[in-house]
This record gives sequence, C-alpha cells and structure tokens, in this order.
Amino acid sequence: MTDESCELLCLDLPEAERVRSLVPSAEVVEVSAARLRALGDPTRLRVALALAAGGELCVCDLAWVVGASPGLVSHHLRLLRSSGLAASRRDGKMVMYTLTAPGEALLRSVTGGAVGSQVTS
Repeated sequence: MTDESCELLCLDLPEAERVRSLVPSAEVVEVSAARLRALGDPTRLRVALALAAGGELCVCDLAWVVGASPGLVSHHLRLLRSSGLAASRRDGKMVMYTLTAPGEALLRSVTGGAVGSQVTS
C-alpha cells in the first residue's frame, strides 16, 4: 500500500457529508478551472497584468506593452473575455478592454497580490 491512500475503508459519513456540502458544484468548479486555465498562458497573463496596470487599454496599446502582434493579443483577449476575466466596450472605431472584478481578484491571487506593480516572485 502507498502512503497516499488508506489501508481500510473508514468513512466518517457525518464529517464527509459536512465537507461535501461545502465543496462547490461541478459547474462552479468548471468555471473556476476555465478561469485558471485562461491565466495559465504566459501571454494571457502578461495581457491581464497590463490591463491591471493600465486600467483600460485598446488592443494596439496592449500589443505594444506585451511585445506581441495585435492579432495574437486579440486572440488572447477573446479567451480572457470568454472566461469572464476581461470585458470590452466599443469607443468609436476602437475596442477598449478592462479586467472584470473576478479577473482582478484571480490575478491578485495568482501574483500574490502584486497586481499593477512589478511581480518578482
């Protein structure tokens, strides 16, 4: 037997049910996992950090800041938006992007609270 599992079935049903009631539903966990995956790409993480530092930016500005093509940045912004981490609004011919409140919170969690400043860890 390995150190990772019990050698006998010893279910403490009341405690297990109490803990089970505290674990979010599969649907909620799937949304959270999708958000985590969205920040798992280095370019998307840099785009999100740029949005955190800049507040509201257009694709052209974000592309310059992260050193990537506007097409690549647009692709990553679509993924951030579809996961609920970024929002957009049209301003004439430009589309402006911002982080959503869940995006800011997750980014703070991922960077150890260093949103909008230099991340050193």
